[in-house]
This record gives sequence, structure tokens and C-alpha cells, in this order.
Amino acid sequence: MLAKTGGFESSAPLFAALGDETRLRLVARLCSGGPQSIARLTAGSKVTRQAVTKHLLVLADAGLVRGVRQGRESRWALKPEQLEVARHHLELISEQWTERLEALERYLESMPETKARTKKRRRNPA
Repeated sequence: MLAKTGGFESSAPLFAALGDETRLRLVARLCSGGPQSIARLTAGSKVTRQAVTKHLLVLADAGLVRGVRQGRESRWALKPEQLEVARHHLELISEQWTERLEALERYLESMPETKARTKKRRRNPA
């Protein structure tokens, strides 16, 4: 269960940062293109450099990216370990849903009227 694994308290900023479309696109660009400057990250988009900088700072606060100063510009790189944390939490949620759905299925199959309907369907497939 999620409560037994420490919960989401420390990961809430991570999911909040990933919940924005612009930031999610920045993460995707950094995943596929490696470390990039703000100029490169804004190329071909309608988002200003100032806006990208603000989004990158939110991602940095969530531990998803880091900026490294190189001369006059900063190059931003993804910190993939934080994506691993997000993946881990999503897997836990998925496991919980699977467990609950399996429990519901067992419960429904144990009901007398459900057993009768299941037998009837097996004899007369539609």
C-alpha cells in the first residue's frame, strides 16, 4: 500500500511540476536532446525565453532538471532519477487498482445471481 511506502508528500512538487503542459514538453525535449540552452529549448515554440526560464526553475525546484552555467548561458539537463521516483509511485497506484479490481471481481463472482448469469452466458453466447 502507498501509505506504507512513505506516501506522496515528498513527491507532490514533482507531480505538480509535471502537471503543466509546457513543463512536460520541456522534460520531453530534454529527454530526447540532452542538455540544452534556453535559446535551443525555445526554438520553434511560441513560448518566450523568460517563460521557459520560469518553467525550468519550477522543474529545478522539483528536482527534475539542473542548470549548469557555461560562459554566458546556462545549459539545462534532465535529472532522470526524479522521473524514476514518479514511475515508482505510479506503479504502486497501478498495483493498488489491480488488487482492488481483482477483489471486486472475486466478490461479484461469489454472488449467487452473478454465478447464474455467468453460467447462462456460457451456454448461450451472444
